[in-house]
Amino acid sequence: MQITETLSEGLKREYQITVTADDLEARVNSKLQEAQPEVEMKGFRKGKVPMALLKKQFGPRVMGEAMQESVDEAMQGHLEETGDRPAMQPEVKMTNEDWKEGDDIVVAMSYEKLPEIPEIDYKKLKLEKLVVKAGEDEINEALKNLAANAQNFETKKGKAADGDQVVFDFVGRVDGEAFEGGSAEDFPLVLGSGQFIPGFEEQLVGVKAKDEKDVEVTFPEEYQAEHLAGKAAVFSCTIKEVKKPVPAEIDDELAKKYGAEDLDALKGQITERLQAEYAGASRAVMKRGLLDQLDEQVSFDLPPSLVQAEADQIAHQLWHEENPDHQGHNHDKIEPTDEHVKLAERRVKLGLLLAELGQKNDVQVSDAEMTQAIMTQARQYPGQEREFFEFIQKNQSAQQQVRAPLFEDKVVDFIAEMAKVSEKEVSKDDLKAAVDALDEE
Repeated sequence: MQITETLSEGLKREYQITVTADDLEARVNSKLQEAQPEVEMKGFRKGKVPMALLKKQFGPRVMGEAMQESVDEAMQGHLEETGDRPAMQPEVKMTNEDWKEGDDIVVAMSYEKLPEIPEIDYKKLKLEKLVVKAGEDEINEALKNLAANAQNFETKKGKAADGDQVVFDFVGRVDGEAFEGGSAEDFPLVLGSGQFIPGFEEQLVGVKAKDEKDVEVTFPEEYQAEHLAGKAAVFSCTIKEVKKPVPAEIDDELAKKYGAEDLDALKGQITERLQAEYAGASRAVMKRGLLDQLDEQVSFDLPPSLVQAEADQIAHQLWHEENPDHQGHNHDKIEPTDEHVKLAERRVKLGLLLAELGQKNDVQVSDAEMTQAIMTQARQYPGQEREFFEFIQKNQSAQQQVRAPLFEDKVVDFIAEMAKVSEKEVSKDDLKAAVDALDEE
């Protein structure tokens, strides 16, 4: 077996691998001899089938296996010897396509190797951490929102408006006949809540206490009760009371509605939540600053194949964001622009850099962290959490999509611990402006 380098240009490498006919024949014979004791064939006792007959019967298949194993071993041995790490799966192609038994095998192998990542003195990096303290105004605003969500209703004089609560009796009829489940007494309905079928609540806007009103609607075609789907109905309504929304009092009772012992405890919970939100936003800003510094200070050759693949992905994703009505991928290839390529180069560079640092410092994503991340994503699919969880467990590619951002964040934290970090106290609005600026870049 012989490996000859045919191209060394930047990160590109090409080789010619030659596997001699003698090596192949020896491998085939070894495989047949290993299998011979277990082979049974008509006219021969088990294990007594002549080698010549075995080679005639099984030789072509075993030859194929021997060829594949020889090339794989040559490629693996070469990578171990050189220390090269291919950026993508090496391309392997047989060059003597007119090969016949007794000939050598000649294979062309090409790949782009991952670059050498330069050492960085992370202690020289200077990062700024924006600090926002939850003030009384923010806490009071949050309390008002909680009180509004826990609103009560009190009797109102005059006509019902959108957002008011109407207490009424009703009887629903289809073709003049009352139907099961279509009647109720003293039913409290908030107009505009969408609790009833489309068109119902709008017709109660303007009613007053003691009014009687017939509401005419048509059940949707996909209505869950099949015997009512698509049917026209009339609901005879007797209005008993109209109520207007009134925010709950900000007191201990409100706190108990939200699971806190008293108002002070609720304020404490709000403060913790706000501080967590501010810390998350501040971390995002600091992370961008760190990545910007790394991008500016570090330079090395990038594998063109990785940059091209990333640029294609960026162009494709942005095209779909700009054309949300176009579902699927049955469209012409989206050609990346220079701007897409520039962004791809940044992403590939930082991705390789963070991966190298994480590997050198044994940064790991634990099973518990993976499970927590998967559970968080599963909540986006109510009722299908179990199916989502099982899909991720069985799909290596999906697992990598979950693990990659976790790994990146842990590496960023690792760097931040070594860098010089200064704190700067700012207002909530200043922090928001800094976060908004991230989306604009």
